[in-house]
Amino acid sequence: MAAKKPAAPKAAPARPEPKAAGASKAAQKPTAKSAAKAPAPKREKRPTAAQMKEHAQKLPYPARQADMKLQPDSNLSGYQPAGKLKDKIALITGADSGIGRAVALAFAMEGADVAVLYNENDVDAQETQRLVEAQKRRCLLLKLDVRDPEQCKQAVRRTTKELGGLNVLVNNAAFQMSQEKFEDISEEQIRRTFDTNILGYIWLAQAAIPHLKKGDSIINTGSIVGLTGIPILVDYACTKSAIHALTKSLAQYLGEKGIRVNCVVPGPVWTPNIPGTMPREEIEKFGHEVALKRPGQPEEIAPAYVLLASQDGSFMTGSLVHVTGGKMSSDQ
Repeated sequence: MAAKKPAAPKAAPARPEPKAAGASKAAQKPTAKSAAKAPAPKREKRPTAAQMKEHAQKLPYPARQADMKLQPDSNLSGYQPAGKLKDKIALITGADSGIGRAVALAFAMEGADVAVLYNENDVDAQETQRLVEAQKRRCLLLKLDVRDPEQCKQAVRRTTKELGGLNVLVNNAAFQMSQEKFEDISEEQIRRTFDTNILGYIWLAQAAIPHLKKGDSIINTGSIVGLTGIPILVDYACTKSAIHALTKSLAQYLGEKGIRVNCVVPGPVWTPNIPGTMPREEIEKFGHEVALKRPGQPEEIAPAYVLLASQDGSFMTGSLVHVTGGKMSSDQ
C-alpha cells in the first residue's frame, strides 16, 4: 500500500508579545481556538546530574529564566487538571520564574485567579502572566519588595481589591548567595537573606490572615537544606529552618479558624537561582546528592502546592511536604 503523502505543515501561530504589568486582560483575552487544549508535546529526557556539565552556565544575579540555556520544565505540559481550585484567588510571591511560575500556572489550570508578586525581572513576570491568561484566568502582576512590610500590605490590598478576595497565600520569594567561607558572608547579605526569606513571609502572613476564612490556606516554601544544612549557604539554610518553624507555629495558631498552614520542602530544583547564585563546580553536578541522581524541575514541585491549597489536603496542616528526589535517603 502506498504511503500517504503528508500534508503541508501549517505555519506556527505568532507568539504574542509579553504585555506590560497592569495592562488590561481584554487586550490579551484568548480566543476559543487558542484556548483549545493542544496535545502535550513529547518530553525530552530530563538531564541527570552527570549530564549537567554540558548545560552549566553562570548568569548575573538576579538571573532571568529567559536567559537560561537549559530552560526549566515549568509549562506543566503533562499535567491533568481537575478543577481543584475553581474560582479561588491566590497570591504567589517570587512567581515570575522557577517554582513560583509553575505554581501560578498549575493554580490557573485548576481554575484559580493569580496575583504574581515579583521584584525585578519584568520579562519573566510577563511570561508567567501570558501562561496564566492562556488558561482564561486573571493574572495581576505586582512589582513589589517583600522586604518592606508596607509593600506586603499593598500586595494583599491590591489582590483583594482587584481580584475580589484572597484564598491562598504562597510565600515563595527567596534570596540566596553562595559563599565558600562562612566568615566572608557580609552583613548586607545576611540582612537581605533574612529580610526576604523569613521576615517577608511573616509580613505577608500578617497582612493576609484578616482576609482568610475557614478552608483557606497559607503555603510556605522551605528547603531540604533547612533540615540537612549546607556549608556554602549557611545564612539561607538558617532562614529555611525558620520557615519550617513558622509553618508549624502558624498552623497551631490558625487551626481553630480552619485555616491550614503547610510547607513544601524542595530538594535541588533547576531554577534561575542556580546559575545566578551557585559556584560553577556545583552547577556542573547539580542534583548529584539525591537518590534519583538528577535535579528536579519546577513542574514536578507544583502539584504539591495544588494538594495543599485544595480540598484534597483538608486534613493537612503544619506539614513539611518533602519533594526532594530522595535527598534524605541519599545522605551519607
